[in-house]
Amino acid sequence: MALAPPPAHSDDVRQFTIEAEDEGIRLDRWFKRHLPDASFNIVSRWARTGQLRLDGARATPATRVVAGQQVRVPPAEAPKAARPKRERAALTPDQEDFAQRLVIYRDRHALVLNKPPGLATQGGTGITESVDGLLDALEFDSDHRPRLVHRLDKDTSGALLVARSPSAAAVFSKSFASRNARKIYWALIMGIPDVYNGVIDLPLSKQPGSGGEKMHVDTENGQAAKTRYRLIERAGSAACWVELQPFTGRTHQLRVHMAAIGHPIVGDGKYGGRDAFLTGSISRKLHLHARSIRIDAPGKDRIDVTAEPPEHFAATLASLGFDRAAGDLPFDDSPLPETRAETKTRARAHAKQVRKSKRGERRARSEPPQGKPPKSKADRKSPGKSTRSTPRPSPKKH
Repeated sequence: MALAPPPAHSDDVRQFTIEAEDEGIRLDRWFKRHLPDASFNIVSRWARTGQLRLDGARATPATRVVAGQQVRVPPAEAPKAARPKRERAALTPDQEDFAQRLVIYRDRHALVLNKPPGLATQGGTGITESVDGLLDALEFDSDHRPRLVHRLDKDTSGALLVARSPSAAAVFSKSFASRNARKIYWALIMGIPDVYNGVIDLPLSKQPGSGGEKMHVDTENGQAAKTRYRLIERAGSAACWVELQPFTGRTHQLRVHMAAIGHPIVGDGKYGGRDAFLTGSISRKLHLHARSIRIDAPGKDRIDVTAEPPEHFAATLASLGFDRAAGDLPFDDSPLPETRAETKTRARAHAKQVRKSKRGERRARSEPPQGKPPKSKADRKSPGKSTRSTPRPSPKKH
């Protein structure tokens, strides 16, 4: 739909016709496409005050539009002074070289980086360098700046997927949200679990008083979180090497879950305290590494990439006498188990369906056979009884 650019300010109500190409989209998306100067907040205010209308009827930002409808748009508002857009600092040649050396996989849809420990995925307070800040160096032959679709903790190393276009980012984000993406982690943990192959199902929430920087197990109000672990090798009774597979993607999930069962990840003082460190020459850095990622790409492609562990992790494996070749266990491609929250949701949906079907059966029994009029109240009374009311005799006086 071709629209003239909206005036900076106008006292006239405007009328537009929805074209076929916009059929079915939300009204706020229509504004974003055709009248981008009308922000979501402005459109929401117009809707609340009844100024926004479709074919004369009040509409909301979530209303789906139909081709041929008339959109009544209030007069354009005088724009507020825009904040100066913060420009990203240009990368130095050394930064560009560093970023490009992180790439271990590249196709038309995605890049996979082997993120080193200590590099944040995204910027924030006190963070001077991050993966997000380096993405300008990774455009290569694409017309788009790469986009993050998931993250790793600053001290966690390993495979990090980056989308190369907005459409690929939408596909990958949906895969992560629907739990179709599979990620495998390597970790060294303190002690030896009694069960070598198990699943941890403990809900998590932000720990009060930590400013949102720390998570804890919260069986009352926490979000569902489930992790599978498999023991690879053990170093006596002091520590062992495990494979971890998160079935959900909560903040610090693997670290909190392993600490919760009494086996914190080596080097994780945040959740394991003093008990999370081995003596001797073993590094005090966090021993958690995103070993591999498997995810479906747009079309019929599948991305399946493995990332080598960082120097301190590899040195600890060698120091403890572990065989690196033993780390890649057979991939379990079976459907992910339900979390408790998903089981409850499914049970509620089933119960609702049962109640609905029972109501339908009761209505069917109460309806008269086809072609017969419904019985009157008199007809429904027991046969042989008079329908004529008889006055109750007065009580006898004694």
